[in-house]
Amino acid sequence: MTDTTTPAPTRPAVAASSTSPAEVTADALVIGLHPGTSGDSDSGQAAPVLAAGSEAVDAAFGGELAELLRTVGATGKVEQVVSLPTRGAVAAPRLVAVGLGAPAGIDSTDPDSGDGDSGDGDSGDGDSGDAAAAADRVRRAAGAAARALAGSASAVSTLAAVDAEAAVQGTLLGGYVFDTHRTAPDASAAPVASWEFTGSDEDTVRRAALVAEAVNTARDLVNTAPNLLYPETFAARAVALAEEAGLETEVLDDAQLLEQGFGGVSGVGQGSSRKPRLVRLTWNGGGDAAKKVALVGKGITFDTGGISLKPNAGMPDMTSDMGGAAAVIASVVLAAKLELPVAVTATVPMAENMPSSTAYRPGDVLTMYGGKTVEVLNTDAEGRLVLADAIVRAAEDEPDYLVETSTLTGAQEVALGMRTAGIMGADELRDRVTAHAVETGEDGWAMPLPQYLRSELDSRVADLANVTGNRFGGMLVAGIFLREFVPAGLPWAHLDVAGPAYNPGGTRGYTTKGGTGVPVRTIAAFLEDVSANG
Repeated sequence: MTDTTTPAPTRPAVAASSTSPAEVTADALVIGLHPGTSGDSDSGQAAPVLAAGSEAVDAAFGGELAELLRTVGATGKVEQVVSLPTRGAVAAPRLVAVGLGAPAGIDSTDPDSGDGDSGDGDSGDGDSGDAAAAADRVRRAAGAAARALAGSASAVSTLAAVDAEAAVQGTLLGGYVFDTHRTAPDASAAPVASWEFTGSDEDTVRRAALVAEAVNTARDLVNTAPNLLYPETFAARAVALAEEAGLETEVLDDAQLLEQGFGGVSGVGQGSSRKPRLVRLTWNGGGDAAKKVALVGKGITFDTGGISLKPNAGMPDMTSDMGGAAAVIASVVLAAKLELPVAVTATVPMAENMPSSTAYRPGDVLTMYGGKTVEVLNTDAEGRLVLADAIVRAAEDEPDYLVETSTLTGAQEVALGMRTAGIMGADELRDRVTAHAVETGEDGWAMPLPQYLRSELDSRVADLANVTGNRFGGMLVAGIFLREFVPAGLPWAHLDVAGPAYNPGGTRGYTTKGGTGVPVRTIAAFLEDVSANG
């Protein structure tokens, strides 16, 4: 086997600090700014308002810090970064002030907020008084500040005094760099090596850092080149992450998948020389679990479309087609690190969808795990086939909830764009998960599963077909297909993250180019909800 060792990127050290930010020895000091009121100065440009946590720093500058920052162009506009030397006023030689936009409870569409529509768009910034949107502005600002300080050895941030969870997550997510494939990484672009956060406690900082680490782990997996991350090596990396966190693991290879009747995973993977796998990772809740949650994630390590070959444009991005798998692997490991009192099992089908003389064909009939038969009309609708197997297997554990996520349909991008997940399933759980998606800033929209669409999946030769004969409602049809494999009465949710899981464009806020780690934060919030409320 080819050597596929891929070193993990270096992560920053993170700690809470009770020392005054003016006295912390570091390369740079980060403070937050809110927009001021227009016309407060002779120049007509308002001085920004110093955010919470900046009081000691302002005192060190003789109470004139806001006016000093105004003279160098600081407005408080969200993500705007200005920097100036401190000239000994505080222990750090460099001050970085970043705009937070309007504080919570203020209408962020006010022109004076400097916020407008320039942000991530991940949590509905225009909602007046929306705490989730305000938290996301802190994440975006923290991410912008972290990138501005790239290459620094150390920094201290006061943003935790505004929103500790958002500040820590935004800092670690926005400063993320994936350079493990480079022979000579750019040291000037490296994340800040060490962060201290004033205005928060150690437990809050630790939890927020663990969530950010899980997101970045999912990003690492998505960003790893597909010639290095294929089913066998993906399974090995998943097991390594799980064992390090004390999880139980199980891996089925291609022979075992065939023997046990996993017709979807086997069929999709048979066209590749890199054979499929099915991985199961279990956190038992620390022996104190009242509820069981099944997670399922699509793990297509590269998707050519198979015989139904995709067009060349955009095909390199298909390295991200295992984004759902990456998210659930990172999430079950996170549940263990957070020691959540909920049992969580991730069931992850892994395959490479390739055209070859052994590939499955349009017209084939596959017998899925559990016995249902599916007529394949399009081999590029492969994700739902491997997920169907995994859903049936996951349901055998009799979980209380089943949450599945996948980069499943281009129709999700057409319907909701590149940043809003389509969330389907049993109404109550669908809405519960959607609320967590919005709250965490990852964003999602509850979608229906109209019963009339089911008939369009009728097959002339099998129990159902894997696609319909038209292009309408494709995201919903995929959800309806998956519903056929969920046992009656089991609350389930399907998150289609085809757009949100991968950012092909430039960095924005705390979202870097490439894998985004969506929906790890949504799943983490849901698992914490279940552990607390059932």
